[in-house]
Amino acid sequence: MNNGRITANGIDFSYVEEGEGPLALLLHGFPESGDVTYRHLIPALAAAGYRAVAPNMRAFAPTALPADGSMLLRDLVDDVNALHQELGGDGDAVLVGHDWGGGVAWSAAVTAPERWSRVVVSDVPPLRFFAAYAGTFEGIENLNHFWFIQMDMATEVLAADDMAWLRQGLQDKWTSPGFDATEEIDGMRKALGEPARLRAALDLYRTNFGSTQMGTPEWAAEHDRLWGALPSQPALYLHGTEDKSVVLDQETLTSIGAALAESNKDSEAAFVEGAGHIVPAEQPDRYNELVLRFLNKRS
Repeated sequence: MNNGRITANGIDFSYVEEGEGPLALLLHGFPESGDVTYRHLIPALAAAGYRAVAPNMRAFAPTALPADGSMLLRDLVDDVNALHQELGGDGDAVLVGHDWGGGVAWSAAVTAPERWSRVVVSDVPPLRFFAAYAGTFEGIENLNHFWFIQMDMATEVLAADDMAWLRQGLQDKWTSPGFDATEEIDGMRKALGEPARLRAALDLYRTNFGSTQMGTPEWAAEHDRLWGALPSQPALYLHGTEDKSVVLDQETLTSIGAALAESNKDSEAAFVEGAGHIVPAEQPDRYNELVLRFLNKRS
């Protein structure tokens, strides 16, 4: 893999890439990094004839901190569509997102459909399904980091002891039993080890799911505008059967697939057996198989 830098939407982005062909832009989540989350998918996409590019999102080192400090979803979406432009993407480009990158991918595909021919998302379902889950007792319990991060003390707690809280989350809560999260933890240290970067990453939750705005009409309208609609492009949604953050049953997954198919008949949804929340890294062979099979259906 090659390292590169490019300026898009006023941000100096760092990325890794491999391959030549249509752009495949890969978006990571929290508290991860693009090169680590997609270390297995990048060479597979390159071998399949894509230019696979995995940037670190704004504020995640070595990508620059935003000058205005914004970590709002709408700005992340603008980043992605600007990256498409600056990287020379065209209408054949594909978009792959996981976790926070999944929410951004749903939004970018809806707000600039002409840029993206297909969309793949894992572990953050479309807004209507995510919101329904997040409002349940189980969802509130399993997504408790959303609420804890709102506290002022969270910045100090998450930074303490070499980010022990986040390290434990990556090893014991967000990934499946037996998975070795060493590479994820090392990637987190590099991306968020500086205090300013960790604070910015926590602002993903504080500014997009803040306790005083979440659920207000203004908040609902903004999120519905960005990822309330379903992509008009073919979309593949993948979810780990061992995901303990966003827990889905077969009935809900079937409903997600049916809703996506109503928007585009070539859309699909599937479980990835044995994977926790970081599907691309935990079950890479099966994940890559499903992604490449879906992308190979391109006309």
